[in-house]
Amino acid sequence: MKTLPFGLDIGAHSVKAVWLNRENNGFFLKSALTYPAPPRGMASESPVDQQEMAHVLRKIVSEGKITTPYVNIALPESQVYTRVIEMPVLSDKELASAIYWEAEQQIPVPLSTISIDWSVLRRPQDGQITEKMTVLLVGAPSSLLEKYQKIVSLAGFVINSIETEVLSVMRALIGTKQHPPSLVLNIGTQTTSLAIVREQIMIFTYSIPMGGSAISRAIASDFGVDISKADEYKKLYGIAPNAGGGRIGKATEPILLSIFTEVRKAIVFYAEKYKSESSIQQILLSGASAKLPWLDAFFAENAGIETVVANPWSVLLNKDQLPVEISGNGPDYTVAVGLAMRSYE
Repeated sequence: MKTLPFGLDIGAHSVKAVWLNRENNGFFLKSALTYPAPPRGMASESPVDQQEMAHVLRKIVSEGKITTPYVNIALPESQVYTRVIEMPVLSDKELASAIYWEAEQQIPVPLSTISIDWSVLRRPQDGQITEKMTVLLVGAPSSLLEKYQKIVSLAGFVINSIETEVLSVMRALIGTKQHPPSLVLNIGTQTTSLAIVREQIMIFTYSIPMGGSAISRAIASDFGVDISKADEYKKLYGIAPNAGGGRIGKATEPILLSIFTEVRKAIVFYAEKYKSESSIQQILLSGASAKLPWLDAFFAENAGIETVVANPWSVLLNKDQLPVEISGNGPDYTVAVGLAMRSYE
């Protein structure tokens, strides 16, 4: 019998692994571990660097006592094309033919260079002929897929599934739980992804090339320190207007306002599309930067919307037994948790 896969989040600066076991209406955490990624990480095409990355993957699985070779992985939003589109109601066979024409309109690169995948997020019930179906369209460069497959294989593991980070985040934070209209903001190291959820379905998503590294670089530049020291300042003092004597708040304000501008655009989009319905009721923050002191207050004050730091460990039945280094860093593990949960769909 095939053992259930674990979730593996290969980030720019770290690698996270999560292995879950499902019981009744929740999950038990079997293993969770994070490990620094090699300096050049997945960006390198060098066989030596790829072997080093494979070594890190083996090490994290060994230390985490994960005994299954099967793994679910996510591709970085910055390197894939993720679109939520509306189409006339089609059968699965009709959609399989029509989706490539739609992809040509949505994806700005030759389709010969990417792999296309799609899934129906919502299909209107019979009789609702005036409504359209909602489809998730994903395009990933074939070369990127080949690299991930090669490195995971070098590590001695077998890929069970591949998806994009935003899908993992949505599964971990939204799942089947009832939520009011919400905006999920996942602030990664290099990229920030936004997704709007309505009636448990993602209706809109996109990403911007700005994340926690941009915040660190702004602090490093203003204080004249290296990135590692800037990361320490960021985590210790947060990004409040008076942080670091007011210097951190001032240095990071342009970055935060740039991210908020995209948040505001998404909120306006939703309000215009669903005029007769309730507005966005909450913002859910995830990703390592979500833990920064005052970040939730920044978005709450500027958007006028309740903002909370989402906790992917809330799905666990044994969450009260987690070590503090794991329980206190829930946002870091969101993607890995979502990937591990996929095994039970």
